[in-house]
Amino acid sequence: VQLQASGGGLVQTGGSLRLSCAASGRTFNGYTKGWFRQAPGKERESVAAISWSGGGTYYADSVKGRFTISRDNLKNTLYLQMNSLKPEDTAVYYCAVGWGSPNNLQSEYWGQGTQVTVSS
Repeated sequence: VQLQASGGGLVQTGGSLRLSCAASGRTFNGYTKGWFRQAPGKERESVAAISWSGGGTYYADSVKGRFTISRDNLKNTLYLQMNSLKPEDTAVYYCAVGWGSPNNLQSEYWGQGTQVTVSS
């Protein structure tokens, strides 16, 4: 099983990026998927998560209104559209797949991470 995250990069404040996380090796029927991030010197935090159906979502307060999580179950891919980026969004972003509701994702599988850097 492999989760391949991509789409990170360097962007100026106010810019946008779209992260993708493609899963291979198995399908994740019924699983919740999400994005986490870890900034230097800080603990990993949950950014957003989405239920299997897409009907339930969770967003950290710091990204509400700016980030949008979505998933394409046929493509086995998870997305994170990030708009109005701020320097404090700078971190390594990880995709994760697991169980539980979106606001309480218990991650079972992790992607390798993609670096997002927002310059001021």
